Amino acid sequence: MELRVTDLACARGGLPLIEGLSFAVASGEALVLRGPNGSGKTTLLRTLAGLQPALKGEITCPPEEMAYAAHADGLKSTLTVAENLSFWAEIHGQRDITGALEAMNLTDLAGRQAQHLSAGQKRRLGLARLLVTGRWLWVLDEPTVSLDAASVALFAGVVRDHLAAGGAALLATHIDLGLPEARVLDLAPYRAELPPDLGFDEAFL
Repeated sequence: MELRVTDLACARGGLPLIEGLSFAVASGEALVLRGPNGSGKTTLLRTLAGLQPALKGEITCPPEEMAYAAHADGLKSTLTVAENLSFWAEIHGQRDITGALEAMNLTDLAGRQAQHLSAGQKRRLGLARLLVTGRWLWVLDEPTVSLDAASVALFAGVVRDHLAAGGAALLATHIDLGLPEARVLDLAPYRAELPPDLGFDEAFL
């Protein structure tokens, strides 16, 4: 399987942000997006996930083949860790959550309500949902927010196992995940040129 992007252009708030972008990610591969704030990393991921339309270009992998994880954890606060995972597993036709609990070091927290978790524990639970989706492509926007160094290493191992099993990952992150096999795509060269008469300061884009 493969995600292929050809001559893609994306916008945020009606303003072009990325243009002329082409790349591919195949099974077993990870691609890390780089670029300063405002370079379009989140906009690109949202476009790939089908949450907003592209201005131009072609995306070959349909959104239903992707598991998208952004800044919000999307947890049900009154459900336990196990109940949250079971809810998402059932949506995706999965039943076993044991592996996901173990992979993100959540087994001992399985009976605790999400509202009583720390920020880092909530993040680990949010990421554990990836493991019960059955999706081959993980599209991740700053997945390590709120994670300590040990949890970042744990998550990197989960991504590596996903790749080894034939999955793929596309990640926007400012930190080194310890995945030397991952390719890096710098979005800065694909920044769209804004018309000079818009009157906007690009710091606010």
